[in-house]
Amino acid sequence: MTTRAVALAEGALLAQLAAAAVSARLTGAADPTGPAGEGELPAILVEPGASFVTLERSGALRGCVGTLEAIHPLYDDVQRNAVRAMRDPRLPPVTVDDWPELDVKVSVLSAPEPLPVAGRDDLLAALRPGIDGLIITDGRRRATFLPAVWAKLPDPEEFLDALLAKAGFAGWPDGLVVRRYGSVEFRDPAPRATLVG
Repeated sequence: MTTRAVALAEGALLAQLAAAAVSARLTGAADPTGPAGEGELPAILVEPGASFVTLERSGALRGCVGTLEAIHPLYDDVQRNAVRAMRDPRLPPVTVDDWPELDVKVSVLSAPEPLPVAGRDDLLAALRPGIDGLIITDGRRRATFLPAVWAKLPDPEEFLDALLAKAGFAGWPDGLVVRRYGSVEFRDPAPRATLVG
């Protein structure tokens, strides 16, 4: 896992790499591996890291896929998630028609930490709106919301209810384990030139 925060220039490069991976997949080009491979990348981007890539067209979600644990080099994790986000199973696949208006967002996650809570009220009291990303699991089902979700669900009760529903829970299940994490978001925004593939 990365030992320091990703700097603005490094994050901008990650967002560019994510956009390049989407472009390459849309045009049938070889997937990029970085400016000239790992040797040309800042060291922090080669360390294991966890990320989410969100694709939006004119503000509408087109895909959001990520990893919660740092396993792959961060740049590789970002590129993998960018390609996977293009085929988010909840949405139609991203196409070349989406490209000119496609915003690419990369969220670099901190390591999740346990949040010991006795129940719903405990969790609501411990939540830091706008800061906390949450992972909930009962051992069979799992769901997460990035900290960016607070922008759409600023009320802690609504945030928690939506996360529980996303995991398929009707209420607070027995044995729920909660972890929280932070993230830093970087963007490679539209508009973009039309792709020729």
